Amino acid sequence: MKIGILTGGGDCPGLNPVIRAVVRKADNSGDEVLGIKYGWKGLLEKDVMPLDQFSVSGILHKGGTMLGTSRTNPYKQDNGSKILHENFKELGLDALIAVGGEDTLGVANKLYEEGLNIVGVPKTIDNDLSATDFTFGFDTAVNTVMDCIDRLHTTAESHNRVMVVEVMGRHAGWIAGYSGIAGGADYILIPEIPTDIDDVCNSLKERHRKGKKFSIVVVSEGATLTNNALFTQEKKLDSFGHVRLGGIGQALGGLIEEKTGFETRVTVLGHIQRGGSPTAFDRILGTRYGVKAYDLVKQEKFGTMTALRGTKITAVSLNEATAKLKTMDMELYDIAKIFFG
Repeated sequence: MKIGILTGGGDCPGLNPVIRAVVRKADNSGDEVLGIKYGWKGLLEKDVMPLDQFSVSGILHKGGTMLGTSRTNPYKQDNGSKILHENFKELGLDALIAVGGEDTLGVANKLYEEGLNIVGVPKTIDNDLSATDFTFGFDTAVNTVMDCIDRLHTTAESHNRVMVVEVMGRHAGWIAGYSGIAGGADYILIPEIPTDIDDVCNSLKERHRKGKKFSIVVVSEGATLTNNALFTQEKKLDSFGHVRLGGIGQALGGLIEEKTGFETRVTVLGHIQRGGSPTAFDRILGTRYGVKAYDLVKQEKFGTMTALRGTKITAVSLNEATAKLKTMDMELYDIAKIFFG
């Protein structure tokens, strides 16, 4: 077989282990793998590269993706779908493995419904894809944020300051929740629940009244304050209709200082969360996903996505995986709230 593989959307640690696993399994079985560069953009332009076990040697520990990525939506381009179908045929592909989040896999599902042989692999540091317990990249991002929070603790305590840490999370607060609990945050704001600024400030005042002269506040970029809209960097939308989020950290820090009188500093972690080497968990999960994706292709189980359920790697339909976002578990947030104030 000739199998294509592409990575779309935002980069994250664990993509290279997926690519490596697909190529090694295919190479061992005598199948050919064609790497498609820069996501759907590469398939539109037939920008490809052959992959074998030598080209993927040494990439397991590297972050990002050796294939490159983009946020290209082929359905927003003239005859985009038709071009993809034609190029799929001209490249001689028997199947395509698409590695990405809700947008990339949404395109993959449409193409499958139009007759192409597609298998998906879930990728997002936000951990907000339905039908899978975890996506690779999330664990690495959480550990990166936790390390940053640990470092902010010492400077916050030295200066008796409130430290606000803005982390990624457009619609789901998984990163904020997990890293906040692991890092000992004193308040966590997530997109799932609009937050009253007075609740935040009263909690921090109570903490100071008890003798704690510093505090750590973690906030998802997609979180909102009561009666406020999303904080955005610009109004321009990407090809999937998303606006660039950012700014709630600064707004929150200013309000906290104004309402409490406590000196407050803001740290926006941004793309630091996406970078660096994947953790052992993400290397193993990416590898298992890659092996399973290849197996699904060989079994002709198209229109499916690899998924982690408990400790097992299984297959779910792309339709189920992209039907809705997986928001943060409120039981976990209830645990986090025990440590507020």
